[in-house]
Amino acid sequence: MPKKAEKQPKKIPKAPVLKIPQLLRGFKDILPAEQNFWRFICQTAENFSLGYGFSRIDPPILEEAGLFVRSIGKQTDIVEKEMFTFNDVAQGMVVLRPEATASIARAYISHGMFNLPQPVKLFYWGPMFRRERPQSGRQRQFYQFGFEILGEANPVVDAQLIAIVSNFFNQIGLDQISLQVNSIGCPDCRKNFIEELVNYYRAKRKMLCEDCKNRLTKNPLRLLDCKQPSCQFIKASAPQIVDWLCENCKTHFMKVAEYLDSLNIFYKLNPYLVRGLDYYTRTVFEVWPTEKEEGSQSVLGGGGRYDGLVELLGGRPTPAVGVSLGVERIILQLKQKEVAIPSKKAPDVFLAQIGDAAKIKAFNLYERLRQENILVAESFAKDSLKSQLDSANKLKVKYALILGQKEVMDGTILIREMESGVQEIIDFKKTVAELKKKLNHNNHQTPVV
Repeated sequence: MPKKAEKQPKKIPKAPVLKIPQLLRGFKDILPAEQNFWRFICQTAENFSLGYGFSRIDPPILEEAGLFVRSIGKQTDIVEKEMFTFNDVAQGMVVLRPEATASIARAYISHGMFNLPQPVKLFYWGPMFRRERPQSGRQRQFYQFGFEILGEANPVVDAQLIAIVSNFFNQIGLDQISLQVNSIGCPDCRKNFIEELVNYYRAKRKMLCEDCKNRLTKNPLRLLDCKQPSCQFIKASAPQIVDWLCENCKTHFMKVAEYLDSLNIFYKLNPYLVRGLDYYTRTVFEVWPTEKEEGSQSVLGGGGRYDGLVELLGGRPTPAVGVSLGVERIILQLKQKEVAIPSKKAPDVFLAQIGDAAKIKAFNLYERLRQENILVAESFAKDSLKSQLDSANKLKVKYALILGQKEVMDGTILIREMESGVQEIIDFKKTVAELKKKLNHNNHQTPVV
């Protein structure tokens, strides 16, 4: 008899393998371990803005693409290669802001800030976006903060802004920075200089990188901003713009230098510094970690005058000056220099509870302590007193408050001094007052020498 065909076991379909979502290239999570650095920079920057009389402004992340094309310049690397631009059905071409100064100028016009007492001093903090190759200290989403002064042409405000930057870096412990300063003049006195510059570079065209060959005809001033080693070598003997300044621009720059000298701010005259944006006029400056660490990847920030920008965007003629600083690059320097920064204030008290009734009462006590600005930690999800006190020890709190069934019944609470282990029972209603007394006593004790 023929053999019966054996039944094949049913194949169990494999569960689909779910792909774990990955971070986009050039973007990063700012994890809790990093937040002390971010908090330190943000709080220091905000304190400086208040101390120097700046008001905070938060322009939107999304703007019309034309805003940056007109202000930064069509032939700049940012506009040609680096903007996140897309078409919005309702509003046309829009862009994730690559920088904030153009947005500040637009806001100045949009909200009629020329009617306010001048100058208008504005501070900002937030993310910027550039679709460039990610590098050390610069992602495709990166954070900047800045100070802008609109409505004042006096060179003293240029010097004041540079002084703010110098003082900021001293304050955070990066006192070895190099301030590079130059003047790129006004459109009138730049004409003859650019002609001389083009003649110089044209004779060396074969030695230029491809980008600089394009800049030679499209945007000659950007030749001095190239970071390629071969182009750096050529730049070393290029004409210097300070030799071509008109009398007004020369006087303005000499005044800036005079004010900086009077403040004992050390700076270096860099005759080839031009910055990478078209809206700059007259004073420009950059912050480098040290004079040895030159190049775009090490610049911590920069700024300068942009006297024609507001008018270019449709506003009335308005002189202005500003600076932006890169948060990630500053944090990178803090880490490399091993600068000690203040830690987040640790809790002074741990609230422990045992049992459901105690947990409910502890919930309410926690809110009272928080409202009284007493930093308190808890672990309400744990029921074991031992595990809760272990957590208190790890946090190195001064005191533990312990609520159990007996304390709930008696209307009391137990306070344990964690270092000595000494415990006392007090009236539950007096918890806040007693804690304040103990914490205040500890904070004002004379240290033993």
